[in-house]
Amino acid sequence: MRSGTADEPAADVEELVRRYFAVVADLASTADDLRPLLSADLRVVEHPNAVTPTGATRDLTDTIAGFHAGKSLLREQQFDIHEILAVDDRAAVRGTWKGTIRVAAGPYSSGQQLVAHVAAIVTTRDGQIIHHESFDCYEPITPLR
Repeated sequence: MRSGTADEPAADVEELVRRYFAVVADLASTADDLRPLLSADLRVVEHPNAVTPTGATRDLTDTIAGFHAGKSLLREQQFDIHEILAVDDRAAVRGTWKGTIRVAAGPYSSGQQLVAHVAAIVTTRDGQIIHHESFDCYEPITPLR
């Protein structure tokens, strides 16, 4: 399903969303790679899940901090996009995220793999993401022994 406005066709929104998830998943990427994709008034809403039980709402600063925290926690990470439905300035994303823990931290063991099935709604404006709402469904998290 594709439609769009003259200002931001759905194909452009889909490409932006694909770049965003690719940069976030790439452990070699930097905040300088991520910042141009995000609006200064970004709002990220993560609904409650196994990793963030109370959920979270983040602005641009908090999002960049989380981006760095993920890089220090993980030794491998990937995000496979299964489907994007883009209409006007919004995209619905369905994907699978996998991350392997680098070193034991909190409830996580070194080498432990986390898997989440993700549904997200991303809103864009002027070629940047202004809102990302995520519904992450984690597979059972069991520590390595």
